[in-house]
Amino acid sequence: MNKNNDVVLVEAARLYDLSQSNFAEHLESLKAFYANPTLHAHPQDCCTCTAPTAKKITGRVAYHGDFWLRKDFRGQGLPKIMAAILRGVSLAMWAPDFLCGLAGRWTVDKGVLAQYGHTHHEFGGSILRLVEEDIVDDDLLVWLTGEELRSLVDCGDVSDSAPAT
Repeated sequence: MNKNNDVVLVEAARLYDLSQSNFAEHLESLKAFYANPTLHAHPQDCCTCTAPTAKKITGRVAYHGDFWLRKDFRGQGLPKIMAAILRGVSLAMWAPDFLCGLAGRWTVDKGVLAQYGHTHHEFGGSILRLVEEDIVDDDLLVWLTGEELRSLVDCGDVSDSAPAT
């Protein structure tokens, strides 16, 4: 909130228990998008995940989802600060085995992934089609292992992290 109590930033996160599954299966089942896909998804809704690492993302998985920053607050370094806070909160609350998210391809070109501290990304994270919402997306999978998350939070600086792979 700013001094006028206007919303300037929104960030979403949740914890998935994927101990009996993996992130690719979770996406492809549409459970990442609907509480109950059988009841709520359109029959033609679909998601394909071809990112190889998504099948290895299991256990306690912190999913960092949508991020919105009001236009007049952009370019001031807030995403880097807020991503660091969210990583710390996720570690403190959930101690996840993995932290992951989905990101548009443009985030690589603009250097946004590096600002958020994502050390890994793969294409084919979520090839999504939601008919009634008129959504067609092809997002990257971004992730950190729990160990990498702990290391980032402990050192408090993503500038020392490995380059994106």
